[in-house]
Amino acid sequence: MKIIAYLYSDPLLESPADPNIWGWEVDRIYQDFGARQQLQQLLVDCQIEPVDYLLIRRLEELGDSVLEVSDRLSQVEALGVTVITTEQPYSSTSTDINQSKDLLKLFVEVQQEANRRRLRQGHARNRIKALPPPGKAPYGYRRGKDRYIIDRSTAPVVKDFFEQFLLYGSLRGAVRYLEKKYNKKISVSTGRRWLTNPIYRGNLAYQNGEVISDTHSPILNREEAAQIDRLLRRNRRLPSRTASAPRSLAGLVVCSECDSHMSVTSVTRPRQNNEYLYLRPISCPKSPKCRAIPYGQVLETTIQKICQDLPRAVAGLNVPSLDGVKRSLTNQIAQQQVILEQLRELTASGVLDTETADLRAYKLRTEISQLQAKLAGLPPVNLKAIAQTVSIPQFWSDLSESERRFYFREFIQQIKIIRHDQAWQLELIFIF
Repeated sequence: MKIIAYLYSDPLLESPADPNIWGWEVDRIYQDFGARQQLQQLLVDCQIEPVDYLLIRRLEELGDSVLEVSDRLSQVEALGVTVITTEQPYSSTSTDINQSKDLLKLFVEVQQEANRRRLRQGHARNRIKALPPPGKAPYGYRRGKDRYIIDRSTAPVVKDFFEQFLLYGSLRGAVRYLEKKYNKKISVSTGRRWLTNPIYRGNLAYQNGEVISDTHSPILNREEAAQIDRLLRRNRRLPSRTASAPRSLAGLVVCSECDSHMSVTSVTRPRQNNEYLYLRPISCPKSPKCRAIPYGQVLETTIQKICQDLPRAVAGLNVPSLDGVKRSLTNQIAQQQVILEQLRELTASGVLDTETADLRAYKLRTEISQLQAKLAGLPPVNLKAIAQTVSIPQFWSDLSESERRFYFREFIQQIKIIRHDQAWQLELIFIF
């Protein structure tokens, strides 16, 4: 008894199938990736040497239409070969196949799948050519002939939204700013999608998760996009609604006695203009509750602890040279771009056909996008170098509260207040 198998994969839609799925019982495996040349070879071989069984996953692998599938199925079975599908309820014999109700149902499925596949192939061809996906263009853009074009009337609104978020680090604040200045109402979830949407960064993202860089003019440059990503990652570590708090310690301080986060509260005295700031536990379960601590004392102690502890913490890290990592990624991107240029020359000289070159170019461009994303995700400066700078007390005294807030959250994950009767001390937990 001789058993053969056939596998087909569409290069536009999928990777080559694994031939090992059939196991050891199969005498020979025919596999096509694109054109069905091996299927034709299978038919020739079956005429030369008798075959008992042909294994396929689905009937539609035999052709791109019901007519092709039916014709090739008839050719195989006319040679006395029994066709068995592993993902469909079909097993043929050499008699009354065309009369089978089950086969008619399967042919309806084949037709529906062929229609779906043609639609997916159209989307895939557009993706390989780096054309925008179907649907309405995002706010700030309009659809051009082969790419998104910046809409001069709405793009400034989006740009102002990004600048507001970069300035204050508050998503809700940026949403309120748009409504107040432009009467443009968007939800917080829509604003979050704007901040992470690759289209505003000049890239295209498709449903398969792949991204192609530099396909159209960006509203947000790469440096701004990298800063937004860092702000979003930083804000996720903080309690809600503290991202844009005016005080630099907001959202960072925790009482180790009651494990409660501490909020900044202001106290004034009657007929006096002086304002006193305190850090008070938000939800202390103790009775009496943990006492408040003057904000200024905690701020001053935090700066002293950073100057003492941060250089030692950074020195103990086994961090590779940031410049070396950046050079490595930049070199890899340059190598991929050289290959991309060579594809154009090979296509012009006739060494590669257009379809093969387009597929290879698409893969190269997605790999370049991944490398650029890694490069953009790196810190903008060397951690050891900046640790030396921020360990100088004078550095902190020259900063505003919003600037201190930025640097605190770049390095500190949490500030713990450890109480000892009437005294207290701080423990800094860094993000690395």
